[in-house]
Amino acid sequence: MTAARLDHVERLIAPSLASGKWVLSDRFADSTRVYQGIAGGIGLARIDALHDLFLAAARPDLTILLDLPVEAGLDRRRAAGGGSRFEAKGTGFHERVRAGFLALAAAAPERFLVVDGTGSAEQVAQAITADIAHRFAARLGPEGA
Repeated sequence: MTAARLDHVERLIAPSLASGKWVLSDRFADSTRVYQGIAGGIGLARIDALHDLFLAAARPDLTILLDLPVEAGLDRRRAAGGGSRFEAKGTGFHERVRAGFLALAAAAPERFLVVDGTGSAEQVAQAITADIAHRFAARLGPEGA
């Protein structure tokens, strides 16, 4: 996972940031920290050591965590017809994933935005938009705030 993340950083993220662009990414290092490190049992210290070696220059300014009960999330994936090997791991694994993400968010509240994912798509989007406008007002300037 770390090799794939590093490749993504070198090919897309670093050049984009160097040219002054903002980068949005669906899942990144925190996903590896939780899925493999916490829920997968490898250990957060081992994953963090790898990330410190290879991904230290690519730390996100903001991580948006859409939180909802495990069963609701699994139901949504089934309804969408999607799934992966992770959905097959069962409720206990997903409870550890959720707890892991919430623990990371509690440890770094300045970087995490935890949004109630049980709301409508519009409610979730409004919560995210309002927080981003507030957090990045200085970067957005008066026309973007």
